[in-house]
Amino acid sequence: MTSLQQVQCPYCGETFETAMDTSGGSQEYIEDCYVCCRPILFRVEVDVDGELMTFEARREND
Repeated sequence: MTSLQQVQCPYCGETFETAMDTSGGSQEYIEDCYVCCRPILFRVEVDVDGELMTFEARREND
């Protein structure tokens, strides 16, 4: 299951859309910003039905 989300880069401030795969359950992963190429840490929380509950995008070292 995939959920498209608008994300604001914590480094450059640009907003972009990214696809989050919710089939693996709650998870953390790193994805580079499409604009400045710096690593963004994503924390994704998924409910038991695989639906996206919340997500957080922050700097890798925060």
